[in-house]
Amino acid sequence: MAAAKSTPTDSLSFCLAQLTAAAGEGLGGGKDTATSETPLGRALLALRTRHVKAAGGIERFRARGGLRPLLALLRRAATAGPAPSQGGAGSAPSSVESAASSGPAPSPGSAPSSASPATPSPPARLRKTLDLALSILANCCTEGACRAEVRRLGGILPLVTILQCVKTDSIQNRTARALGNLAMEPESCGDIHCAGAVPLLVESLTAFQDSQCRQSVVRALRNLADSPQHRLALAQQGAVRPLAELLAAAPDPALTLALVRALLELSRGCSRACAEQLSLGGGLGPLVGLASHPKRAVREATILILANLCAQGLVRPALGNAGGVEVLLGELRRRRGLNGASPASQQPLVRAVCLLCREAINRARLRDAGGLELLMGLLRDPRASAWHPRVVAALVGFLYDTGALGRLQALGLVPLLAGQLCGEAGDEEEEGREAASWDFPEERTPERAEAGSFRSLQSWLISEGYAAGPGDISPDWSPECCPPPPEPADLTSPTSLRTPRALRPPGRSPTASAAEEPWGREGPALLLLSRFSQAPDPSGALVTGPALCGLLAYVTGAPGPPSPRALRILARLTCNPACLEAFVRSYGAALLRSWLVLGVAPDDWPALRTRPARRSQHQHRELGEMLLQNLTVQAESPFGVGALTHLLLSGSPEDRVACALTLPFICRKPSLWRRLLLDQGGLRLLLSALTRPAPHPLFLFFAADSLSCLQGLVSPTGSPAVLPAIPLDLDPPSPCLYEPLLGPAPMPAPDLHFLLDSGLRLPAQRAASATASPFFRALLAGSFAEAQMDLVPLRGLSPSAAWPILHHLHGCRGCGAALGPVPPPGQPLLGSEAEEALEAAGRFLLPGLEEELEEAVGRIHLGPQGGPESVGEVFRLGRPRLAAHCARWTLGPGQCPRKRALALVGLVEAAGEEAGPLTEALLAVVMGVESGGKGPNLD
Repeated sequence: MAAAKSTPTDSLSFCLAQLTAAAGEGLGGGKDTATSETPLGRALLALRTRHVKAAGGIERFRARGGLRPLLALLRRAATAGPAPSQGGAGSAPSSVESAASSGPAPSPGSAPSSASPATPSPPARLRKTLDLALSILANCCTEGACRAEVRRLGGILPLVTILQCVKTDSIQNRTARALGNLAMEPESCGDIHCAGAVPLLVESLTAFQDSQCRQSVVRALRNLADSPQHRLALAQQGAVRPLAELLAAAPDPALTLALVRALLELSRGCSRACAEQLSLGGGLGPLVGLASHPKRAVREATILILANLCAQGLVRPALGNAGGVEVLLGELRRRRGLNGASPASQQPLVRAVCLLCREAINRARLRDAGGLELLMGLLRDPRASAWHPRVVAALVGFLYDTGALGRLQALGLVPLLAGQLCGEAGDEEEEGREAASWDFPEERTPERAEAGSFRSLQSWLISEGYAAGPGDISPDWSPECCPPPPEPADLTSPTSLRTPRALRPPGRSPTASAAEEPWGREGPALLLLSRFSQAPDPSGALVTGPALCGLLAYVTGAPGPPSPRALRILARLTCNPACLEAFVRSYGAALLRSWLVLGVAPDDWPALRTRPARRSQHQHRELGEMLLQNLTVQAESPFGVGALTHLLLSGSPEDRVACALTLPFICRKPSLWRRLLLDQGGLRLLLSALTRPAPHPLFLFFAADSLSCLQGLVSPTGSPAVLPAIPLDLDPPSPCLYEPLLGPAPMPAPDLHFLLDSGLRLPAQRAASATASPFFRALLAGSFAEAQMDLVPLRGLSPSAAWPILHHLHGCRGCGAALGPVPPPGQPLLGSEAEEALEAAGRFLLPGLEEELEEAVGRIHLGPQGGPESVGEVFRLGRPRLAAHCARWTLGPGQCPRKRALALVGLVEAAGEEAGPLTEALLAVVMGVESGGKGPNLD
């Protein structure tokens, strides 16, 4: 087969030479058109179909300098001037036609006389030349280096001029395509905007019907929306409405995809102009319909457009009427159901759903479509913690929707709100003024010529005393700009905690009163909690452990003074008789006393949490005492007496224990607490519950505090001192009567020796030993064999344990021998020589020695050097007097609350399942029964 014949156009050099020659011809040149047009056309065709499309062809074309003559050719056509109107809509202007002809310019509207019938007319030749040149340029502009060089060579302005002058589908299509490619560079995008291309592109969008042309124009507009400033400029120049109208006309699938992609870019950070034009263009309904499009790209772009539109309050009601609420909720629910869905894909939908809650009509739709459950799911999701503040602020819209509030309460909103009070602030951006609720649209009136309706409202507010003057009322007021007015201040709350923070909410008038209600990050959650607290019986939601812990954590842990609204919520709850039983059942009263009065939060027990020093602890104590006083008023009322009596006598076992524990905190009438705690067995019920599984994490702390308070009620004149702060050696020891028997010349001489298991022989006086104990009287002066022996064995006795026994037998009292076998604090007593000595004293019938040894144990382990951890060790010895000693140490009126509770924990652990001795010891101390009896004395 013969090889294909080569042509001159196969050479890139030939094509560039023809292009350069055509670009250099002047408008008045003498070349013959018939001989110069055909090589140029062939060269352009070869460049477009072969050279530029080849691998690396665009780079070679740019490197060989092809862009400069190509732009020069286009510039000649562009600078020839606008064309007069011609008969055909697609005809080119005669002045532009001369740019491609080599002969003299013909008169406007006439064809060149030299053209033969077989040769295409000059307008046709011009269109073909422009088509080819623009196609080559558009293809080259797909690469960044070419885009930069076209901009450097000033190629943007000729394209805009061609767009203005040559009203032909194909040329408009290729020009828009080239501009769209150039707009991919930010610098070129700005130059295109400055050149005035946007109105021309919008005109082309409405003037031409060709789908390919429209797609190129739409793409160019999309690429021109590369920044907020450019998007706003496009909207202000009317680029959005034609796109919406085209979308409403149900175009072909390719154009539909191009339109939704362009609208997605234009609606980012949606401006007011964009939302107005899209709504006026009838695009809301079609967008909602496209949300279920079978093509994923169209569907997802449409969803994001609807989410972006929600940033404008003026369009949200219409969007809801078109079905946008259900669409956005369904999509958010679907994405949250996907295991692999990232939070970033949900963020615009969460924002949109929250913004939809700002209008009443959309709140109703959202509530009916299951949006409340979806929002609650977001609040429960720790992965969505960044959106929690936004969701809580959205729920404020349901503040006066009783049905929605009931549903939210049933879904568990209150504990979540309480947890939000001390949570970290989200990263959500602040919404602009245009996102405000459209239920209260702005009245745009001149400064001195306000609308009549507003003037009437203003006059009525002033006449009724709601406003002091015209300056107090603004026509731009809306609930979004101004949070609800503050509730009446509670006169019983501590004045030091009522001081508002120096924080002014966004949008507030600078002339607002200095005593204005602070509105910080926690404002929405507190407002909802306040609304819940105003119910006739808010106990089921607010008087619970999580809710109270959240409120108290905020009050005590806020960086500055807490919001007065939080204090009013607590005061309102404690003053409500319907909440009394809930405070008892949930250990709420004990929690108030522990957290506010004693300064021990749940996180501080049992280990103390490291935290900054509290500068306002006295303020918290004042607040706690005020709240407990409120509960006392309720408890001592006839209703409260009946409720507490019923709870103690007929409640569940858990409720009865909680009632017995709470009564010392909220009952001050002796007739009431004596009848309930002493006569009707409340105290024994509480004591018997100590060794059972704890119904509350702080139960033992509460119980220790309750028993101490009850002891103060029983013995109000008790000394505040608990333990002597004096060293042991201040009391001079008594003279030792046994020591003379131990010297080398004992006086008197011993007539008896006791032999220990270790082989040690201890001297003794038989008469003194027999007199000191019935056991030794029978042993040494009776009919036993030991009465005749000079060396009497004492089995099972170590030297340290025998030492205090020998001293006691010879009349020593308080000589210090009893301290010998007692180990120092921190060492166990079980299995020690002290336990052995106590056991031997009981075996040898020496009650005085037992008491002296117990006194020694108490002085060492429960004295100033001892701590709460020693209490359980002492109790494990099982000695009744030591048990009473431990109870006195634990419930002493001046004891540190934390040490008291830790000591009670040790007592409970030491008692185990044998609760009887512990119960009796604590009961005796509380009732003061053992105070007059003989027992170990710490003083």
